[in-house]
Amino acid sequence: MRFPHTLRVALTAILASVLTAATVLTVTATASPRSAQPSAPDREVRVMSFNIHHGVGLDGRLDLRRVADVIEQEDVDVVGLQEVDRHFSERSDFVDQAAWLARELNMHVVYGANIDRDPLNPGEPRRQYGTAILSDRPILDWENTYLPRYEGHEQRGLLRARIVVRGVPVQVYNTHLQHNDAAERLEQSEAIKDIIGTPDESVVLLGDLNATPEAPEITTLLDDLVDAWEEAGVGDGYTIPSEGPNRRIDYVLTSGDVVARSAAVVTTDASDHLPVHADLLLPGSKVGVGAG
Repeated sequence: MRFPHTLRVALTAILASVLTAATVLTVTATASPRSAQPSAPDREVRVMSFNIHHGVGLDGRLDLRRVADVIEQEDVDVVGLQEVDRHFSERSDFVDQAAWLARELNMHVVYGANIDRDPLNPGEPRRQYGTAILSDRPILDWENTYLPRYEGHEQRGLLRARIVVRGVPVQVYNTHLQHNDAAERLEQSEAIKDIIGTPDESVVLLGDLNATPEAPEITTLLDDLVDAWEEAGVGDGYTIPSEGPNRRIDYVLTSGDVVARSAAVVTTDASDHLPVHADLLLPGSKVGVGAG
C-alpha cells in the first residue's frame, strides 16, 4: 500500500523523533551511575590553636576556668592546646589540666607529655608538661612523637589525633616549637614535614610555632600545607603578647584539600597568647576514605 506524500513526510518525522528519544534513553542508561550522583557536601569544622600558659592569665592569676570559657564561647569543635600542665607543680596546683578541661567542656582529649618527671612523693602521678588535643568527636587513635632537640633545650613534640567529622577522616596535629633557637625550630619543622608526609586523609596542623610567617621554619611547612590565616583571615592576625599584640606566631595550617572559610584571633586575658581559630571545610569527596 502506498501512502500519500504528505502522510509519508509525517510518518518519517514521527519515526525520526522516536529514534532520537531512543538514542537519548540509551545514552542515559549506559552513563556511569557515579556521574549521575551529586557529590557529597563538604563538612564544616571549627578548629583552634591556643597556648594557655598553664592557665595563668595576664593578671598573673591561675584560672583554668577562663580558658574553658574561651573555648566554649567560640563554639570550637577541635582545639590544640600548648603549655598544658599535668600534675606538674604548685604553679598549676598539681591539676591534670587536660583532663579538667575535657570534663568541663564535655570533650574527648589526648595528651602529649614532652616533659615527664618523677612525682615528688612515691605513689603520686608523674609530673608532666606538654600539649593536648580536645575534640567534640571521638578520637580514634593518637600518638606523640618527640622532635629534634638541642642540648640543654626543652623537649618538644608533635601530638597527633585522628577523628572523623561527619564521615570525613582528618589527622589533627598539634605542636609547640622551640622559642629561642631558629636553627632548632627549622629542624623541628623539617621533622614535622617528614612525619606528616603525603597522607590520603585531610590534615590540620595547630600550634605555637614561635616564628613569624616569613621565617624559614614556617615557609618549610608551607611547602605542603596552607596557612588558613593567609587564605581567610582579615588583618595582621597578631597573637602575642595578649595585650598589644605585635607578632603572629600561632597558626592553623591545613592540607590543600581543606578550604578555609574564615579565621579570627580571639581577644582574651586568659593567657599571654591570643588563640586563633578557623572555620574549615573538609572535602566531601573524602567521605568514608580510610575511615574503617
